[in-house]
Amino acid sequence: MNTYFLALLLYGTLLIVIGFIASRRVRTPSDFLVGGRRFGAGTLFATFLAANIGAGSTVGASGLGYRIGLSAWWWVGSAGIGTLILSQTVGPRLWRIAKEHELHTLGDYLELRYSREVRGVIAVILWLGTLAILAGQIIAIAWILSVVIGLPKWAGCIAGGAVAITYCAAGGLASAAVVNMFELAVTMTGLVFSAVYVLHGFGGWQGLTSALGALPNSSGVVRASWTGAGAKQILAYVSILVPSFICSPGLIQKLYGARDEGAVRRGIALNSAGQLLFAFVPAIFGMAALVHFGKLANAELALPSVMIHMVPRWLGIWALAAIFSAELSATDAILFMLSTSLSVDLYQAFLNPGVSPKKLLGISRMTTVLAGIAGVGVAVVLPSIIAAVTIFYGLLAVALFVPLLLGLYWKRMNTHAALACIFVAIVANLIGQYTPLKNHLGILSPALVGILTALLCGIIVAWLVPAPLRSKLSGRLNGGAKESV
Repeated sequence: MNTYFLALLLYGTLLIVIGFIASRRVRTPSDFLVGGRRFGAGTLFATFLAANIGAGSTVGASGLGYRIGLSAWWWVGSAGIGTLILSQTVGPRLWRIAKEHELHTLGDYLELRYSREVRGVIAVILWLGTLAILAGQIIAIAWILSVVIGLPKWAGCIAGGAVAITYCAAGGLASAAVVNMFELAVTMTGLVFSAVYVLHGFGGWQGLTSALGALPNSSGVVRASWTGAGAKQILAYVSILVPSFICSPGLIQKLYGARDEGAVRRGIALNSAGQLLFAFVPAIFGMAALVHFGKLANAELALPSVMIHMVPRWLGIWALAAIFSAELSATDAILFMLSTSLSVDLYQAFLNPGVSPKKLLGISRMTTVLAGIAGVGVAVVLPSIIAAVTIFYGLLAVALFVPLLLGLYWKRMNTHAALACIFVAIVANLIGQYTPLKNHLGILSPALVGILTALLCGIIVAWLVPAPLRSKLSGRLNGGAKESV
């Protein structure tokens, strides 16, 4: 049997075993959904970073490095900037509200702050978008299996999805947090050591950039420059990824699992530092693949190809296990977003408000499996990782960012304004992407146009149209006296 495949098979089995062992502590929906609210800064750091180093930031970002060089840093780096902002602003504030009101999902907050209608609209929009990013993680696993054993994409999607669904459905966030800590150790050491080895083979950074500069280049991209892709492309990454990593439902649900506000600040800030440093790694792999292999049939095969052909076998096995870890850990975070949207934000909120804790736990597990199967189906259809995750991040940034921030920081924001800015933002984004107007946006991206339009719309509607009902939310939002918002 292929040595690389055998190692991945054994590793996948080990992750399932660890997940099932950890699942023994899961007794209630709180355990499944927010890990019993007992995570310290270290556990929060591990589960955040393991979730954030996924398909887009490994296989996808290496493909960007292959095409645009060092500018690929902005893909993962923008996410790191977003989580840094989350750690010091939105995160602690949401944690306080969630602790006081026993919230389990971001949808719980949206209903508390606005209404069930806002919760339902966001849940449906993001559920559709989240299927795309889940598909992106599964596609990455399929590319790995394609390079390792020549497995067709559809078969690789089924195999990778099966492993992720199994251990995620068993124990929810409590199980995933234990698995994530193990995965993080494998992922970071394997990929960082491989990057160092690859750089050493070129004689260091200077050797790699010199070899890169000697290649023909008709793209106009300065591959060895941090800003070589140009201001418009970099701003597009920033405008999609920074807001997305501030308001991601999956990440917010993870921070709900913190045991105190200090753990939120320290744990997520450490995760941000890890992302900002790690952002250089996939760019290095992509540039190295371009120099070593020349033209690849698919840019997203760059990373697994480097692991098979440019590092020693023992390190290649370790690094492939690291990539496999990254994709699986991100997959479980996304499955939580999908399963909780179905089980809590839609089923409990609209269909069965009086559901028992035991039944809700069962529904959460069942919806995890259903969401995973749907994600595998979408993965078979979509062409690439970056295409898949861009669908999700675009929807997340334009639909959720403004209602979440204005709701947290502005008392006057209301349900009418929230619904208006959600729909206006999506329409503006679609116009910017699919009409001739996209040629007249200058350096603005369609997502940024959507966000700015939502902000303007939300402010205008909140001032002109009074709220039909006062918000139910009341809590210590600034660490001082209680205030209604």
